[in-house]
Order: sequence, then C-alpha cells, then structure tokens
Amino acid sequence: MQEVFKDFSTGGLLKIGNELLLEPYRKPKQVGIYIFIRTTTQKASIEVDGVPYTISEHSLLALTPIQFLHYTEGRNLIVYQFNREFYCIKDHDQEVSCAGLLFFGNAHIPVIDLGEKEQRKFDTLHEVFVDELETEDTIQAEMLRMLMARFMIMSTRLLKAKEGFSETANDIKVDLLRGFNLLVEEHYKLEHSVSFYADKLFKSPKTLSNTFSKFNTTPLQIIHERIILEAKRLLIYTDKTAKEIAYEIGFDDASHLSRLFKNQTQQSPSDFKKQLKKSF
Repeated sequence: MQEVFKDFSTGGLLKIGNELLLEPYRKPKQVGIYIFIRTTTQKASIEVDGVPYTISEHSLLALTPIQFLHYTEGRNLIVYQFNREFYCIKDHDQEVSCAGLLFFGNAHIPVIDLGEKEQRKFDTLHEVFVDELETEDTIQAEMLRMLMARFMIMSTRLLKAKEGFSETANDIKVDLLRGFNLLVEEHYKLEHSVSFYADKLFKSPKTLSNTFSKFNTTPLQIIHERIILEAKRLLIYTDKTAKEIAYEIGFDDASHLSRLFKNQTQQSPSDFKKQLKKSF
C-alpha cells in the first residue's frame, strides 16, 4: 500500500506506505526528506550515519533530511515521508516544528517505544490519514498538515516522557548542525550572514563549512533555504507584496530577495504568486 499526496502550488509531498518506501535506501544514501518509520509486529534493521540500529517491535523513529540511511531489513512497517514544503511551510510550535525536538533535539535518532494504548492511538490516526488521502478537495492539504501536526505532537509527548531522554548531544558534528538550524530558525529574519551564526556557536565560518560538507550542505544554503521557505509561506498565506515580504524577512532591497528566490526556485516571487492563483 502506498498513498501519495502532492501539492503542486507549494511543491509539498507526502507519502504513506510500508517498507517499500524504504527500498531506495537499500544502498546508503542521504535521506533528503523527513521520515517516520513505525515498526509493528516485527523488528527492523537500519544504519543511520553508519551506526547500526535494531528497532524493536512497536516502535517509532524519526529521520531528518541531513542523515544517511541504509535500510537492511523490516516487514509490516508503516512509513511516512514528507518534504519541507509539505509540513514546514506552516508555522508550528517550536517543539513540533521541522526544527523541533523530534528532528533537532538530540544527537541520535529518537526511537520511541509504543505501548498498547499508544499503538491504538497511532493506528486510529493512520486510518484517518489514509482516508483523508483518498478525499481530494480544496482543503485536503490543510487537513493532512493538521494530521501530521497531531502525529508529531503525539510523538513529541512520548519522546519527552521517555525515561532517560536527554537533549545533550554527544555527536559534536551532528550537534553543531542542529544547533545551527535552531539558531537560523530564531534569527533568519534579521541575520543572513554565516559569520553571525558562527560567532554564536563560537566557531569559525570555515569550521562550519567543513563540518556541514559532511552532510552535503553549507551554512549559507541552510540560511537561504529557510529564507525562501518563509517567503513561500507569506506568498501563499498572506496578501503581502513581494516588496513587503522582502522587508519582513530582513532585506533592505526587494530585488535581493527576488534574485535569491529565483536562484532557489527558478521563479520570481511574482511568478510564484501567479502560479498559486491559477491552481486555486
């Protein structure tokens, strides 16, 4: 079973299915999207960033786009995959955002054990997800995002209650990247330079660049992607002009945002807005 939702106006993508969604990771590769893997009646074996994990029955784990996944074994899995444009395009509470506890709060992949009560709750939510994926109307995208928010709230509560859970990172490189992401989330509207975040982290820009290259990204790319994501949000959900949006995101000259937006999306903000109007 595999259900796919695509939001052509935003580029949002959501996939729900079984272990077949993990077949592309039979050879180690960067995840590239957000993934939840839920085991049911059987264990699963994976490697994340070269570290082997055996995931016990009735467990849930979260993976971020920056990690490398090698899927080796697993049956009767329930898998959710989504990109930034699907979920992160909307504002969420810090703990359940794309920079929240599940994805950027700990150095290691969070594995959550599900008791019988939690299993029933997630089973019910999964049924609603599947039903909604088969209901195509103008509010389907919003409904699916609400369901994913509920999924993440449930998961975050369990993670926070997990005995021995610690937000203290042990992997310096991963912790540095996540710390950078959290700082960008806090300051991106005012600060666009790598040097600002490097100072906050007591690192040099060169150190950040060398570290992030291990994750196939750069500090500046992360900053730019967050800026463009916010610009898309404001273009989609407000009536603000491109000029107003540019000022809100911290650009003194709207043309600077326009050039960055076009470089990242191959469209100008105005063309993106026109495409949205055609799709509704």
